[in-house]
Amino acid sequence: MSSFETICEELKITHTKLVAVSKTKPVEEIMPVYHKGQRIFGENKVQEMVDKQEQMPKDIEWHLIGHLQTNKVKYIAPFVSMIHSIDSLKLLNEVEKQAAKNNRVINILLQMHVANEETKFGLDQTELIELMDYYLSNPKNYAHVNIVGIMGMATNTNDTNQIRNEFKQLKGIFQFIKNSYFINKKDFAEISMGMSSDYTIAIEEGSTMVRIGSLLFGHR
Repeated sequence: MSSFETICEELKITHTKLVAVSKTKPVEEIMPVYHKGQRIFGENKVQEMVDKQEQMPKDIEWHLIGHLQTNKVKYIAPFVSMIHSIDSLKLLNEVEKQAAKNNRVINILLQMHVANEETKFGLDQTELIELMDYYLSNPKNYAHVNIVGIMGMATNTNDTNQIRNEFKQLKGIFQFIKNSYFINKKDFAEISMGMSSDYTIAIEEGSTMVRIGSLLFGHR
């Protein structure tokens, strides 16, 4: 059984979605996974996603999982299925603007900062509350974005207890948002956490969506 099939078997038990992280890999290395049935692919650079979207089958769901600059939203707005990395009100507003231009509703995840690393992006608790209060106070301004969950990354460490605690923190933030703002919103349901090195811990802590690259495509 291939790595892809083994991972799919694991995820099936917990109904966890797989985002196959195809960044830096050429189309010919990605297509075998597509032919095995994978339809959600994640990229962290806009230009690379645009290039691959043009070359690959049109039934693929493209997820932007990396840091997104506001001036690049327009390039992916016509086709992106989900943006995992909304980390400011400014970016949220730009996605709304570009989605409206394309007459689309784009699903988004709020990226939270829980890692013990300054280099990682994401909202802190204060920024999250400010963003949510503004979003819910101005519903007519956000007809083209749909907040469906949160995303976060654990610290790059071998300390599994730290990783587990950070994932627990993310799950707690998800519950806080759900209970405070989206108690009746059924599609606010996604927790995107866990990568090749820590996805099993993430699943144990409630992840609904894991972002796996090197286990599927080899190290970069």
